[in-house]
Amino acid sequence: MSDASADFESLEKQAHAASLGMWVFVASEFLFFAGFFVLYAAYRVEHPRGFGVGVETNTLAYGTVNTAVLLVSSYTVALGVHALRNGRARAAAGLTALTVLFGGCFLAIKTAEYLHHFREGIFPGGAGDFFVQHPDPGTKIFYTLYFCMTGLHAIHVTVGMGILAWLAARVLRGSVTPYAPHPLALGAVYWHLVDLVWIFLWPLFYLVPGNVR
Repeated sequence: MSDASADFESLEKQAHAASLGMWVFVASEFLFFAGFFVLYAAYRVEHPRGFGVGVETNTLAYGTVNTAVLLVSSYTVALGVHALRNGRARAAAGLTALTVLFGGCFLAIKTAEYLHHFREGIFPGGAGDFFVQHPDPGTKIFYTLYFCMTGLHAIHVTVGMGILAWLAARVLRGSVTPYAPHPLALGAVYWHLVDLVWIFLWPLFYLVPGNVR
């Protein structure tokens, strides 16, 4: 009995340490993106017209569909963690794999969106025919930040997909169990971080109107 208690205490401490490490990592990621958000805000104040043109000419449909995809994916990974904690390992693995699939859909839509921009003559760094028709320097800055920030977010989505796929395999193999579900729970925290960052990116690049007069 004492050995079992010691083992439980060890698992509890391990989960606590892992959780602390994850939250420190999450805080550092927020600070990383916060720098870009501050940069966006500063340039938007300086170039309201150019940023307004950027929002009006951006692809709202793509951004909105991707927002829905990520919101649903957060729900499925949360369901996966709940299933594992209730002893349904196969369901947990399936829901986690479904989350990875949603992540793939997000990247596919984002790739289609980038290709759409390229066809319109919108390239990173303010290159392309689009900027000849819209010469305001703020529009170039808007799309440069757009490609940079959404591209970094896409990298985080890719990393999250890899983590969740690995965790789903571990659940199926029995390495992550209902008695120690914290690895999957922490993977879900990372995925929620990815989704939350997009919730900030979506209005900044697709919704918030600017002064285009």
